[in-house]
Amino acid sequence: MRVLVIGTGGREHALCRSLAADPQVTEVHCAPGNAGIAQVATLHPVVPTDPAAVTELAERLRAELVVIGPEAPLVAGVADAVRQAGIPCFGPSRQAAQIEGSKSFAKDVMVAAGVPTGRSHSCVTPEEVAAALDEFGTPYVVKDDGLAAGKGVVVTDDREEALRHAAACGRVVVEEFLDGPEVSLFALCDGATAVALQPAQDHKRAYDDDQGPNTGGMGAYTPLPWAPDDLADQVMAETVIPTVTELARRGMPYTGVLYVGLALTSKGPKVIEFNARFGDPETQVVLDRLQTPLAGLLLACANGTLDRFGPLSYRDGAAVTVVIAAENYPADPVKGDVIEGLSDPVEDAYVLHSGTAPDGDRIVSNGGRVLSVVGTGPDVPAARAAAYEAVEHIRLRGSHHRTDIAGRAL
Repeated sequence: MRVLVIGTGGREHALCRSLAADPQVTEVHCAPGNAGIAQVATLHPVVPTDPAAVTELAERLRAELVVIGPEAPLVAGVADAVRQAGIPCFGPSRQAAQIEGSKSFAKDVMVAAGVPTGRSHSCVTPEEVAAALDEFGTPYVVKDDGLAAGKGVVVTDDREEALRHAAACGRVVVEEFLDGPEVSLFALCDGATAVALQPAQDHKRAYDDDQGPNTGGMGAYTPLPWAPDDLADQVMAETVIPTVTELARRGMPYTGVLYVGLALTSKGPKVIEFNARFGDPETQVVLDRLQTPLAGLLLACANGTLDRFGPLSYRDGAAVTVVIAAENYPADPVKGDVIEGLSDPVEDAYVLHSGTAPDGDRIVSNGGRVLSVVGTGPDVPAARAAAYEAVEHIRLRGSHHRTDIAGRAL
């Protein structure tokens, strides 16, 4: 099978790495990719949000499966164009991708489907925002209604900060704060059938002890030894299946990953947000543990045959990933610094590239989140130790990382 992956980040490196290890896959291509992905896939220049350009590339490569990684191409309708050309595509349509592209649309779908989630109001004017903040109280939760690369959310006790964020965004969703540990669950969907992958936990804040601004994610781990054994089954029954059914009822059958961001509240799991793609960095650890060959699984989703796919299997043990971020991330990350230590061997650990680029025979930083260092082991403590040992070998001027990823699981 010839597979084309669209995207540039750590999520796409993890996807390409898993696909390259799949016996069914003869060629892995990625567009535009990064310096690390080049080690496991053939790279091609393309504008990921250009439906015609992506489709032309897929046709030229005679791709038998296209996997779209980021959200922006999905919202731009790239999956629609690829499917219209007769090529199987893993990723929702432009309409269905509104589940991430518009927070207000997602809330409307959740309410219609009876999905457990926090109360919310969609707001445009400062007066509407102020009234919603008064209604829900602190901590204030204000979300940009559109795409914001995982950084459009402010959770704060500072009313002025909440108002400023709303004013900067324009249209926002203000909602009640959901207390409790957060969990990420990926559901693979083929338009009618859905199956859950192993839950993971992300760490969104930039600094230790959940301090600092929200980011795209600073680290993740799986499995979650503290989570209920039936968590995935409960979320599938209460959230995923009702959502997929509601989208199909609206004429938007959902094909691809439905990312469910959850808070495990005292009243049960409630949805914080939906995303229309694999989460980053959770993908890095979930795919590490997935033993089922990935290409056939994603193709079954694209072809609508997931109901005939067998049960999924996982490797024993755990995986932990630690993100190394560039200086001044997430505000205005510095690019172009040389990365050293990438080839230093560390047992039970490896490095996935997120924001890197080649510079002659060197590799330099080319984004805010630069690397995802993955450690594996028989349990979370062992995997965590392997990841942090590997982090110590990486040298990138001005970089920072959290030192407490998976710490609470211990």
